[in-house]
Amino acid sequence: MEDNVIVQEFLSYLKFEKRFSPHTAKCYGADLEQFSQFLTGRSDGGQHHDEHSLADAHHGGTATAVAVQTNVKLDKLLLAVDVNSIRAYLAALNEKQYSKSTIARKLATLRSFYKFLVKRNQLSSNPVMAVRTPKQDKRLPRFLEYAEVKKLLETPSMDNWLGARDRAIMETLYSTGVRVSELVALNMDDVDFLGEVVHVRGKGKKERIVPIGASALQVIQHYMEFRNKRSQSNPNFDSKVLFVNKHGRRLSTRSVRRKMDKYLKMAGLDIAISPHTLRHSFATHMLNNGADLRSVQELLGHQSLSTTQIYTHLTTKKLKETYDKAHPRDQQTGPEKPVTENHISSVTGPSQMDKDNDDKDGW
Repeated sequence: MEDNVIVQEFLSYLKFEKRFSPHTAKCYGADLEQFSQFLTGRSDGGQHHDEHSLADAHHGGTATAVAVQTNVKLDKLLLAVDVNSIRAYLAALNEKQYSKSTIARKLATLRSFYKFLVKRNQLSSNPVMAVRTPKQDKRLPRFLEYAEVKKLLETPSMDNWLGARDRAIMETLYSTGVRVSELVALNMDDVDFLGEVVHVRGKGKKERIVPIGASALQVIQHYMEFRNKRSQSNPNFDSKVLFVNKHGRRLSTRSVRRKMDKYLKMAGLDIAISPHTLRHSFATHMLNNGADLRSVQELLGHQSLSTTQIYTHLTTKKLKETYDKAHPRDQQTGPEKPVTENHISSVTGPSQMDKDNDDKDGW
């Protein structure tokens, strides 16, 4: 796969024109390698399409089936793909019990790849466009109640530099809603203490400005005092990086997860909670307290509003309170008329006639 021309052109396009991260481009490459193995297995009568070929390719196994083909033949196979080829591939993935989300991601890779080939006039049409993405199971993101967030944030000690750093990390995550990858990429000059904002570099090298609360800024400033003292005695200290490890180098996302696991245990909270849960909590709490969806979309750096809309399913309590205050039919019950289950049925439940009409209309 490394020497395959059209695939390498596509991956270069992702990295240098679309500004995808090396990790994301690598994932696209792995998906295309797996698809190529499927195609070569079919073209050779199926001897390569055995029980383990899909799983081996997905886990980074050597592309033995691809290796025996010339680059010219592989290019021809990729360019000759039609709707039926795509559907057969999805059926093979489904047979191997890949999750719906994984299949959808692999299909998205193929859709982008063939869109690229059409754009470069190597194909007249995109064969993937006629294939529908599998319907996804709706999974609501987990979030913490504010009392849980407060308990977690107050767990690290502020008396030493590591505790101050870890408190600053979690305060920043919750105050801004940034991704962990965005957090570890922050530099010292990205924090504007006067303007109370943070300059964030998000996905696809897109930059945005995110407000940050005064309490989080105070904690960051406290951490910086420790940090600056340590930097004076360490010649290898990276002076531009905001959150550093004990050696003075930039923290990794994995390190942030390990630190948070430590404080979750100390606070007696569920260790299945991740740093990303603070992002979910930020979005949910913002919406619960009156922020509009568009604003939260901008703060989170979501390209599509539909991505942000998942959080509206978590804010039913606030919606119910608004409903109780605003809906005229609900207000008729009044405090002096307590609502019983029977009353609810009589007010809000459909009559048998309504149900019969619904069935006739096919609703």
